[in-house]
Amino acid sequence: MSAAEPPGDGDDQLLVVIDPVARRSDGESVRIAKDVLSAGAHAKICLPDTPEEFARALSRRGARRPVVVGDDHALLRAVAQLHRERELAAGVLSLIPVGAAHALEVAHALGVPRGAVAAARTALDGAVRRLDLLVDDSDGVVLGRLRIPAPPPLPPGSGTPHTNITAMWDTCRSLVTSLVRPAPVAATTNPGTHRLRIEADGVLLSDLDTPVRDLSVTSQGDGGLADVVVRTGSGEDVTAEAKAVTVSGADFRYRADIQTGGPVRTRTWTVRAGAWGLMLPGPASADAAAGARW
Repeated sequence: MSAAEPPGDGDDQLLVVIDPVARRSDGESVRIAKDVLSAGAHAKICLPDTPEEFARALSRRGARRPVVVGDDHALLRAVAQLHRERELAAGVLSLIPVGAAHALEVAHALGVPRGAVAAARTALDGAVRRLDLLVDDSDGVVLGRLRIPAPPPLPPGSGTPHTNITAMWDTCRSLVTSLVRPAPVAATTNPGTHRLRIEADGVLLSDLDTPVRDLSVTSQGDGGLADVVVRTGSGEDVTAEAKAVTVSGADFRYRADIQTGGPVRTRTWTVRAGAWGLMLPGPASADAAAGARW
């Protein structure tokens, strides 16, 4: 990760946006986070019930520094919106991780503290670290890891419970995904493999005549490069470091952090160096956090 920047003068005004899933899944951690943040800064608390309200709260933040209380979905939603508004590079985000363990893997890999108290104190007194961002040609973002093909969805009941309007929104999204026709599989393709053309910075790593089991593109955190690993049907790994990765072929789906995209026939992901700032523990504890990998 890049060198730490000063966290501020201690008189920050915060916009604390509490995701509805966090409020319903772990109200005690939310209460603790609110108490710690309110005791250490001027904190305006927002309780959005829908993605639209979440977006409006962020867009009206003014000079307040946004603190998101929620899981990976909430963090990704905030980063994606600020990226679309072209406001991502100008500020810094904080995350108080609240949610199911499987829905916090991205946050923990980035180095966000696991407990509500530690994360809230980091939001107040941590260090700003500039992180890379993978951006695709449809303006979608990836904070850490891209995978092709997308892994199967979690079994029913294994995720964090969503209720009311939030549940309706997620249900509709899942229904639309399920109605999309599956990607065709060529008769010559071995089971569990895919025909994809994969290029890293213009260098061909795999072509359509080589069956591919999976592709992984992982941000290195900083430095402007991503680690690319292509696992072929024969079990061989082809690796590279690249600023841009282009994948094309028959309709394919991909997993960007915790969200599934596609089907598409071609997509390019480009590393934006130092594109966003995240408040993380200071240098003394950052070295340990840097060991967390995707």
